[in-house]
Amino acid sequence: MRKSQTESLQAVIAAILLTVAALVSLNSFVIINPGEAGVLSILGKAQDGALIEGIHLKPPFISQVDLYDLKVQKFEVPAQSSTKDLQDLSASFAINFRIDPLEVVVIRRTQGSLQNIVAKIIAPQTQESFKIAAARRTIEEAITQRNELKNDFDEALSSRLNKYGLVILDTSIVDLAFSPEFAKAVEEKQIAEQRARRAVFVAQEASQQAQADINRAKGKAEAQRLLAETLKAQGGQLVLQKEAIEAWRNGGARMPNVLVLNGDTSGAGGAIPFLFNLKDLEEMAK
Repeated sequence: MRKSQTESLQAVIAAILLTVAALVSLNSFVIINPGEAGVLSILGKAQDGALIEGIHLKPPFISQVDLYDLKVQKFEVPAQSSTKDLQDLSASFAINFRIDPLEVVVIRRTQGSLQNIVAKIIAPQTQESFKIAAARRTIEEAITQRNELKNDFDEALSSRLNKYGLVILDTSIVDLAFSPEFAKAVEEKQIAEQRARRAVFVAQEASQQAQADINRAKGKAEAQRLLAETLKAQGGQLVLQKEAIEAWRNGGARMPNVLVLNGDTSGAGGAIPFLFNLKDLEEMAK
């Protein structure tokens, strides 16, 4: 009976020892996955030197390891500011950053978790950097010079976050909004510009029409001048033709339909005949 009890007690002790050994073993090492870094704390004190990917030993029960994601993180952060002309301007920035693995221990000691990093460092520094960028230009320049606004913001934000062990990889302006008063002013300005362009078009069209009228008037004047010169040059001949028509008419004879006259004689070809439709001449004489 005693032997049986002794064996049972030994079995229980052995089970307890195995359980303790298993717990000690499980708490004596930690595995850091790729893209992570760990900070070892013993009795609540962070130890120097970050734990990189792989397996690491640690004191059991009295230590813990805080893990930090070293991969690219993305957060959208809102910001508000006033421009150089004292107009309200708001924006939302998408910020891509990562934690510097060499600064993980410092971040653990000063900021703690990633949520604290975003709330206590990135958000306020985003706000301050946006104020710097927006104050350098008017609201119209902020809208029309969006790339320059972003560049100024990136420069200010990077210089502020580097000292916290945060590396800014990229930023983008998700949204850029201004006050309703300015929106109305922009709309009115666009309408005025459209009206001005329409007035210029109408003025150009009227100028072209006026020039066309001038050209037509010049053409008519030139035609009249040429006609006058022609009538002047042929005036004597036309008078003789009119007198011949009057003679035929007074004599009562029937007027021929066609009259053949000899023209001027050239040096080599002799007389050149001219044909006149006397009915047309008669109409001219009336």
